[in-house]
Amino acid sequence: MSVNDPFTLFDEWFQIGVRAEPVNPNAMCLATVGSDGRPAARMVLLKGFDASGFVFYTNTESDKGRQLAAHPVAALCFYWRTVGLQVRIEGTVTPVTPDEAGEYFASRERGSRIGAWASAQSRPLASRAEIEQRVAELEEKYRGGAVPRPPFWSGYRVAPDRFEFWRDRPDRLHDRHLYVRDGEGWTETRLNP
Repeated sequence: MSVNDPFTLFDEWFQIGVRAEPVNPNAMCLATVGSDGRPAARMVLLKGFDASGFVFYTNTESDKGRQLAAHPVAALCFYWRTVGLQVRIEGTVTPVTPDEAGEYFASRERGSRIGAWASAQSRPLASRAEIEQRVAELEEKYRGGAVPRPPFWSGYRVAPDRFEFWRDRPDRLHDRHLYVRDGEGWTETRLNP
């Protein structure tokens, strides 16, 4: 493998995943830490990445938003089953800028923008009718106009300090390469399967 920059290798594997997976090749498992120290994991969508990190968006008042506010670290896991590739990433988390969040929010489908306002994400919901009523009220409120970004909706950037690249091999003798941040560069280590 021996690529000095794990971001370059991630980009190569991500492009393979995009070509191989017909639905949500940008899906990733996001793991956070609760105030009680328990891990929590869920699937989210990667919305951008570069050398500064990996970006996703959510309601900042959701469980994940509260967990990231208390413990700004996370782990990500990408798995493209059809091509036998997995990438694990760990790092620190910071909010994206308001301009970044606003630009991405404006690019979303109108229904998704309304849904961001309607959902008190992770909070109890009495019935489906309750959220459908909120959606109807918001559709009326913003009829014919722009839907602004809610103040409780933004994005997060995971800045990696660890990458692990895993490639499926016969007899479970998989290839595993670990990259750990070392100052301005990276140290690469091959791991046992």
